[in-house]
Parts: sequence; structure tokens; C-alpha cells
Amino acid sequence: MLRLNGKVAFVSGAGSVGDGWGNGKAIATLLARQGARVFGTDIRLEAAEETRGIIRQDGGVCEVRACDMTHAADVAATVADCIATFGRIDILVNNVGGSAPGNAADMSEEVWDAQISHNLKTMFLACKYVLPHMQQQQAGAIVNLASIAALRMSADRPHVAYSTAKLGIVAFSKSTAIAFAKSGIRCNTVIPGLMNTPLVEHRLAKAIAGGDVAALVAKRDAAVPVGKMGTAWDVAHAVLFLVSDEGHYITGTEIVVDGGMSAAGMS
Repeated sequence: MLRLNGKVAFVSGAGSVGDGWGNGKAIATLLARQGARVFGTDIRLEAAEETRGIIRQDGGVCEVRACDMTHAADVAATVADCIATFGRIDILVNNVGGSAPGNAADMSEEVWDAQISHNLKTMFLACKYVLPHMQQQQAGAIVNLASIAALRMSADRPHVAYSTAKLGIVAFSKSTAIAFAKSGIRCNTVIPGLMNTPLVEHRLAKAIAGGDVAALVAKRDAAVPVGKMGTAWDVAHAVLFLVSDEGHYITGTEIVVDGGMSAAGMS
């Protein structure tokens, strides 16, 4: 069940911020454990290399390359490198992203542009250069990662560009799914909620909790109906299902991995 033997997975953002398991690191590792050969990218080569080391220690196959997924030439060269290394791409997981606070009045144009580029353009460029190879194969599975920030807004910390981009990913995935359905290519979105990843300690606690990690974790846990944040592995298992043969009839839709937050509505 859920085996990926013989398949090649291209995972962007395959490293992690700090110690522990970020979404991309867990996704790449889980796909490799299920038999996929993984080609991982990250803007920080050392982060991707750490993931490669874990996969190889497990007995899996992984190659990595530093890549700025916002730059077309870099993405094109990285996809070409994957094809030269493994001969094909069966799975594409787009996991690059990050938020910046601000509303439509106080956010600078530069931050807006950077947020749209970081969260949405990266997915477009990866698909632009991977899809022709999947078309040749007449098969492929794409998963784009969005965020619960696309579904419910924070009253005390708006991030208008991030929310806009993440909701745009849902539309991008649906459009891509329909455009390439007859080519045997599927495209879906995973929407994580509040996840207890290294991002909480290394970025969010400093930005919004005065460095108090424990207080921020407690606040985020309390906001989730099931009583605690999820982990990167919860996200990874949703991705695995969507890219596996068991998910062969699923395209143009979303799996929300949020412990019930979006169902509960606003608090």
C-alpha cells in the first residue's frame, strides 16, 4: 500500500529551518521510505544535504541541489539536472513558501511582490518546467502546499499577500488539474493548518511571541479543536496518499490537514 517503487519525486523546499522536521524534509523522507528516488531542492544547500543524509542513512536514494525557485533559469536548470540524474519525474511536490505580516494599506509593494513570487510564482515555475516531461510520460502527480491562511483570516495578524497567494494556489492546482487531466497528470493541494515544526521556534516565536516558544505553542495548541498542533508528518502522509497509485482518481481538489480549525470557523 502507498508504495512508490520506481518513481522519481522532485521536492522543492526539501530542507528544514533549524533542527527537527519541517514539511519538506518530512515529505522527502517519507516518499523515499516508500520507495521513491528523491531529488530535493532548497535555497540553502546545507538544509537539503541534511535531508539527503537522512534518506541515505535509511537506505534510500536522494540527490539534492540548491535552487532559488523564484528564478526561472535556476528552476529550469534544476529540473534538467533531475532529468539527467534519474531520467524522469513522476511526482512533483511544491513546498516553497513563507509569510510576511501586513494589510493592504501598510504593506509595501516590494513585500507584496516578494510574497506573491515566493508563494505562488515558485509553484508556477516548477510546473512550467516539469509538466512537459510528465506530458511525454503521459503520467504524473503534482501536490502543491497551501495554508489554512487561505481559508480563515487572523484578526490580530493579517498577512494579506500570503493569504492571497495561498488561496491562489488552490485555483492554480484546479486549473492545472483540468488542463492536463487527459495527459494522465493529476494535480491537488494539501492545506496544512497550525503545525508544530521548527518554524515555530526559529521564526514565529521571535516575530510574534517575544521569543517565548512555550507560550506560543500553548496558544496555538489551544486554537485547534483536537487540542494540539499537527506535525510535518501529518502533512507528509496526506501528500503521500495523493501522489500514490491509491489516489489515482483524485485530481483538482484539496486535503485540509488542520485538526478541524477550518471546520470550526472563526473564534
